[in-house]
Amino acid sequence: MSFFINDAWAEAAPAAGDASGFASLVPLILIFVIFYFLLLRPQIKRAKEHKQMVGSLTKGDEVVSSGGLLGRITKVDENFVTVEIAEGVRVKMQKSAVTSLVPKGTIKGGEKSPGKQGKAKKAEQAALADESEKSGEGADTGGKKQDEKSG
Repeated sequence: MSFFINDAWAEAAPAAGDASGFASLVPLILIFVIFYFLLLRPQIKRAKEHKQMVGSLTKGDEVVSSGGLLGRITKVDENFVTVEIAEGVRVKMQKSAVTSLVPKGTIKGGEKSPGKQGKAKKAEQAALADESEKSGEGADTGGKKQDEKSG
């Protein structure tokens, strides 16, 4: 019968201490090394810098919180800081919620003086009033006039 079917012979067992065990671990070790240098190490460095920045917070620093609030520190406690986000508006937050320090003067750079802001707002309202008069619709009764014209 061996004419049609080949005989199956068992192979010899591999020798003890073969390098194939170590060779199968090399890709796993390589993946861990890449993971460490691309993900873990930068995150550890960033956390260390944040801890150092939070420890050096002082009164008068301008900061941005994790919620996006921009303000000036008015009081520093052990775990909390009080931040003035507008004139007379103070918020108490955890030190760890401060994400970054911004250069001094940043808060003043983005604001307009109240006089100029008031004039610009009045000019804008006057322009809108002129447009609504030209079209024949008032700002408050625009919907009612539209209904009267159509019905």
